Amino acid sequence: MSTNLIQASRQWATRPADQRFTSLPSLLERCTQFRASADAKVIPNRAINVIADPSDDLRGILLEGPNGVPVAPSNWAFGQLAGLAKFPTAPLRELPSPLVADILNYKMQVQRGVESVGVMTAANVDGAGERVLACATGPNYGRMWNADITSALIERFGDGVSGYWRVPGEFGVAVPVTKENTTLYASDRDMFIFLADEERRIEIPNRRDGKAGGLARGFFLWNSELGSRSLGFAAFLFDYACRNRTVWGAEGYREIRISHTAGVSYRWLEEVIPQLEAYAKSSAEPVVRQITNAQGKSLGDEDSVRKFLTGRKFSGAQASAIMAAHVSDEGKPIETIWDAVTGITAYARTQPYQDERVDLEREAGKVLELAR
Repeated sequence: MSTNLIQASRQWATRPADQRFTSLPSLLERCTQFRASADAKVIPNRAINVIADPSDDLRGILLEGPNGVPVAPSNWAFGQLAGLAKFPTAPLRELPSPLVADILNYKMQVQRGVESVGVMTAANVDGAGERVLACATGPNYGRMWNADITSALIERFGDGVSGYWRVPGEFGVAVPVTKENTTLYASDRDMFIFLADEERRIEIPNRRDGKAGGLARGFFLWNSELGSRSLGFAAFLFDYACRNRTVWGAEGYREIRISHTAGVSYRWLEEVIPQLEAYAKSSAEPVVRQITNAQGKSLGDEDSVRKFLTGRKFSGAQASAIMAAHVSDEGKPIETIWDAVTGITAYARTQPYQDERVDLEREAGKVLELAR
């Protein structure tokens, strides 16, 4: 049985209007503007001096670097500074700015040894004109620019609103893309994209209750230039996306996550780009063949199924729950690799937390890969 994915729905529910884009070119324009305004460098922590902002009624701080030009930190950068200083962020936000400046200066310039810090200033996304400290990371932070990612998507999929690969429709029906229903999001902190091919559906034989069913292909892609999240790509098959951007009837979820280390750009080229190329150019045939293979690969009796699941790093209790979930949904025990996939995703739906569901969906995708 399939599962539902709520990652895009969470984005839809929380993003303000200025973080929503109705095409990939408009998203690229925003990302390119930010990149053009950004200035990143590595400096010693001793070169950072925190002062109270005299114009902000003792609530704001400014940072002076080697160039002597003070900049205010964004909310995100303030939290990163607190992390570098190894001081809890929440209490700092409640203290008057002179005391905050003293704490941060003491922590970074006295308590800690001489270290390098990666800092980046950029134009204020609120449009006020001044520059802000956008992030403060470790010196070896590997930055993958959102503009490069978006350009790669445009090169392979077009504008994201016409052609086969586009912002998904509502309940499988194409609709004009607006800021209310878009799945293209970006802020000063991160980016999230959901594209789908709902026209060239894949007919899956014996998908459910012995009947064939049509599935669309979709993928999520996310990134942060400032250290708030990994670079990631997730591919899946699904029935449809509803108006709140929940993905219904997902199958075969598989995911790549890449940390922002020095080699992030190489891993992007070697791991994510080939997946995008395959999605842009592939026909439905390999996917159908993989699922048909999974439906035909027997796992043996109940003990063999249990051994297969525990061999996939599921605990004994989880294996029992997966087997029971399949019986409940499908009316029969797990017999094949495809049954195991549907059992895992059925079990995933019972988990209360998104991270747990995603981990299970990721494992279901790995199980399906065994049928290649």
